[in-house]
Amino acid sequence: MSDTPVYFQQIVEDRALLTAEAIVELSKCSTLEELETIRVKYLGKNGTVTTLLKKLGSISSPIEKKEAGQYLNETKQDIEQKIEEKKRTFKQELLTKQLSAEWVDVTLPPRPEVQGRIHPVSRTMAEISAIFAAQGFAVAEGPEIEDDYHNFTALNFPENHPARQMHDTFFLRGEGQGARNEEKGNLDPPPSTLLLRTHTSPVQIRTMQSGKPPFRFIAPGRTFRCDSDMTHTPMFHQVEGFVIDKNIHMGHLKGCIESFLRAFFEMDNVPVRFRPSFFPFTEPSAEVDIGCKRDKGEIKIGAGADWLEVMGCGMVHPNVLKNCKLDPNEWQGFAFGMGVERLAMLKYGIPDLRTFFESDIRWLKHYGFSSLGDAS
Repeated sequence: MSDTPVYFQQIVEDRALLTAEAIVELSKCSTLEELETIRVKYLGKNGTVTTLLKKLGSISSPIEKKEAGQYLNETKQDIEQKIEEKKRTFKQELLTKQLSAEWVDVTLPPRPEVQGRIHPVSRTMAEISAIFAAQGFAVAEGPEIEDDYHNFTALNFPENHPARQMHDTFFLRGEGQGARNEEKGNLDPPPSTLLLRTHTSPVQIRTMQSGKPPFRFIAPGRTFRCDSDMTHTPMFHQVEGFVIDKNIHMGHLKGCIESFLRAFFEMDNVPVRFRPSFFPFTEPSAEVDIGCKRDKGEIKIGAGADWLEVMGCGMVHPNVLKNCKLDPNEWQGFAFGMGVERLAMLKYGIPDLRTFFESDIRWLKHYGFSSLGDAS
């Protein structure tokens, strides 16, 4: 290497010299900050090894240039390895020190809770059930996994109703079928007709099919829909009411609803308004509003000139009665449905529906109840 600069000859002949120098400095290093200073010194943009690598171009012989480059790269790798080992040592020591200072004795018993709290949903469900029990309603239940017939068809939903599409309803699909439908851009439900019920109305169908009129019951339970925001969650609770008897008319429905709302909100003068609406399973149908006052983001029930929707209702559609083998000329009835969380939010001043399901013990201590019958 006659034309190789002297400093390169020294590195090629004894590359261990540079590595040894770095090892000495690393042995004296005691912090991650000092370690970073050593790394920059040797491997940084203007570091010793980096500078030497940049000067390889001054070697005219291709063979000697290759050999010198190999030696310098090996030197770089050796120093990098030593720095990485030192860094791992520092991190392990730091972790050991941190664990020693922050250790927790998992054998200690948990902090005692003097008394549990009843969730507002459980409390509200119990309140609603008690009020309707006083009106002579029984409680009926049904499966949460339903089929298309009981959830839609028997309730007079047309085949093209938006609720029967996959963006509104949780369908339980056969293996691979859902992926193929989505790839094709198909929003229609797959061949499997099983789904998570979107309301507790299927309980009405099953109860009528398995018994004989007259019927007078409520159907509380969990329901599921593809929706999530401050006032909607994918899973929520409903209570639906149902009456089938002879000579039932809209006046019976209005009296039942008004009596319930005044008992639930504990006010004798709650203004109630029935506004025409549409539901596939009732005719005529109505939305139920209560009088309120909105002031600075708060809602005061029973005062002011505003109205707030709280539930839906209507006279049972003749097609629903026919689907359950009942003669609409002989039997009539009414139905209504309400969201439990919505009523709880209004009565107990809870601003965000999503907090009902976050399992925050602090939230439960604030909004919960000491018992189902205690107002505290």
